[in-house]
Amino acid sequence: MDQPVLKAQIMDGQGMSRALTRIAHEIIERNEGASKIALVGIVRRGAAIAPLLANEIEKIEGVRPPVGTLDVSFYRDDVSRKIAPVEFGTDIPFGVDDRDIVLVDDVLYTGRTIRAALDALIDLGRPKTVQLAVMIDRGHRELPIRADYVGKNVPSSHEEDVRVTIAPYDEVNAVEIWTRPTEKNGGDR
Repeated sequence: MDQPVLKAQIMDGQGMSRALTRIAHEIIERNEGASKIALVGIVRRGAAIAPLLANEIEKIEGVRPPVGTLDVSFYRDDVSRKIAPVEFGTDIPFGVDDRDIVLVDDVLYTGRTIRAALDALIDLGRPKTVQLAVMIDRGHRELPIRADYVGKNVPSSHEEDVRVTIAPYDEVNAVEIWTRPTEKNGGDR
């Protein structure tokens, strides 16, 4: 089977940092400050982005919002198709009731991960509002979900993967587009 091929790097670490700063400003403006919000990063890379976003909010506002992580493994609608989903665990060290929650993820694609995150979050309580911040929105939605805060819109084809690499999972912070092999050139789909 052919391996995916790097097509382009569309953001480097500095570009991601600028996007996070802009998103932080937008969150503060929309919520009239940072005192009533909490960030919840979706495991895995959303959980790595959320503390970086909290750092940016703290630099601007002088208040660091609480940060938690949300594992949606068992809330996904495709969980029955997988042999055994990997469970990473949810860690939300604050109550979600009556709070403005900003879900944080790396790439918004079909919307199914966000739907699962909403289900998981509602099982923990009843937030006042739920907002969505993503580093990349690549389109191709299958559900009526949209992000409130977007680092970059990246139109892409279904044959491409848009990957956010970020510490501690990866060596560098970047956003890359990879092409997948297709049946036309011998790859499986």
